[in-house]
Amino acid sequence: MMRLFSPRKTTLLFVIRDKTRTPLENLEPVLREDIQKIWDAVPKPEAHNETPLSEFFNVEVVALSSYEEKEEQFREQVASLRQRFFHSIAPGGLAGDRRAVVPASGFSFSAQQIWKIIKENKDLDLPAHKVMVATVRCEEISNEKFSSFIGNEEWLQLEEIVQSQAVPGFGRKLSSILDVCLSEYDLEATYFDEGVRSSKRKQLEEKLLQLVQPAYQFMLGHIRSGNLDRFKKAFDNALNEGKGFAVAARDCIKYFMSQFDEESADTNIDLAKWDASRVREKLQRDIDAHVAAVRAAKLSELTTVYEAKLNEALSGPVEALLDGASDDTWPAIRKLLRQETETAVAEFASALSGFEMDEETREKMILRLKDRARGLVEAKAKEEAGRVLIRMKDRFSTLFSHDSDSMPRVWTGKEDIRAITKSARSSSLKLLSVMAAIRLDDNADAIEHTLSLALVDPKAAASTNKGTSVDPLASSTWEEVPASKTLITPVQCKSLWRQFRTETEYTVTQAIAAQEASRRNNNWLPPPWAIVALVVLGFNEFMTLLRNPLYLGVIFVAFLLIKALWVQLDITGEFRHGALPGILSISTKLLPTVMNLLRKLAEEGQRPTHTDPQRNPPLTAQSFQSGTNNYSGISSSASSEVTSENGTKHSKPPAHQ
Repeated sequence: MMRLFSPRKTTLLFVIRDKTRTPLENLEPVLREDIQKIWDAVPKPEAHNETPLSEFFNVEVVALSSYEEKEEQFREQVASLRQRFFHSIAPGGLAGDRRAVVPASGFSFSAQQIWKIIKENKDLDLPAHKVMVATVRCEEISNEKFSSFIGNEEWLQLEEIVQSQAVPGFGRKLSSILDVCLSEYDLEATYFDEGVRSSKRKQLEEKLLQLVQPAYQFMLGHIRSGNLDRFKKAFDNALNEGKGFAVAARDCIKYFMSQFDEESADTNIDLAKWDASRVREKLQRDIDAHVAAVRAAKLSELTTVYEAKLNEALSGPVEALLDGASDDTWPAIRKLLRQETETAVAEFASALSGFEMDEETREKMILRLKDRARGLVEAKAKEEAGRVLIRMKDRFSTLFSHDSDSMPRVWTGKEDIRAITKSARSSSLKLLSVMAAIRLDDNADAIEHTLSLALVDPKAAASTNKGTSVDPLASSTWEEVPASKTLITPVQCKSLWRQFRTETEYTVTQAIAAQEASRRNNNWLPPPWAIVALVVLGFNEFMTLLRNPLYLGVIFVAFLLIKALWVQLDITGEFRHGALPGILSISTKLLPTVMNLLRKLAEEGQRPTHTDPQRNPPLTAQSFQSGTNNYSGISSSASSEVTSENGTKHSKPPAHQ
């Protein structure tokens, strides 16, 4: 018997009918005393001899009024007692504290298991079946509700939308669907074991949350990406409006992180205790990475802009200063570099203030800009040093071929070519000495003096060295000039100067030849000794001419013919290119020119004379003289007319007395 009641407590309800005026408080102790006597008389195992009745039974006493005397009160008491039986397994019910209570829906299965245990002759621990029944039924209910949730149209629609875009009120909508599902489970599993029911409910919650978690993550992803995109646009707009970089970044980060917190809070599910901190941290990292990338791009762009300004401000002027090399070239370059660098650094530092960077980083960037300016000047100097030979030849050609007024020289024979050549070469040597090294540190050197002694005035250099045969240019470095600042080594200077002299020697030779030719062209008289010889040896011929005046006419006509040939053949121009080319050219043109002159004379002789038939004046001395003059004029005209080979006539008007 003890085995039947060991795992549970049974409620013994004693109902007293037709209660009299005796109070129930007086009747109940008497009844309990009688029940205790019965319990003491029941045989029990030795272990339960001292076990009280309350360990196995709950004893309750209820009194009902007389139906005949108090019908209404009786009915109310019966209805209340009936409700206790209806809700017997609920907390506070008749069987509410029993651990083996099985709801009616699980009675069939429980009865089968009880019968199975009885047949197998096992201990009759029947209340253990309550847990088993609750486990099976709660599992079935849980699976049913989970399947119902999976097929829920509202959930399916919400899941589909959230995969492509954010859903406003996501947390509230999903929490409502989950609450409906769990409330249905609670309603159907109410009468099963509380522990099993709670355990299965917990499992159902976990399965549901595991099912909806991807949608929750999708929603957080949309919130993160949306806030990141809006941050990028707002950040770019703030920078375009001229707002400081650091201030714009700080304000935008603060605003959009708070936006994420608000939107993620709206996404939270009441049932879950999920934390969006990991997604928030990822958003923070993405924003920080974007800010860092934009910052690097802006700083690079800013640096490029000011480097371009320095390049524009330095390249042209430095090239012009190096081209016009003089004693003031490098001081002027240093001054230009200092001024432009100070201006660029001031503007650059002002632009960097908006980034609120630390002082060390700021100084490094400014130092890089200064080094860049210095590097531009050095690069331009190296570039010009590579063209130094061309520059030297151009300068020599300019100074040698033009006078002090920049007008082209005409070599008339009065110029001092030696002095002009020396001056032009000295200026070219000045250019070479300026290009030989970079002098941005204002350190004195003796490059120009060394080059002048070694290349222009080697005798002075030999006397200075007092008999030593050491070549000052036989070295690869300059004294007091670091190798990093050397553009042209002494050996290279010597080689360049030798090449320069070789390539400019032809220009000097041509000038000397032109000067000699000019002198010859301007002096047609024979030497004085030849004039004296002509006078002495030609005295007899002169006397013969005086005795025979006809010879003078012949000589005069011959002179006119020779003059015409001289002009026609352009003998001066032909011999300008040399004797042999002139002779060859004249020999080919002589015969056609003579034939042309003879033809012209013949045409003049055949021209008809106009006579007046009415008058036939006598031949007088005056008419004879006029005829003589006309003949002379015709001869002179014929001798002076020149016809080119293509038939074009060139005539010289006759002289009128």
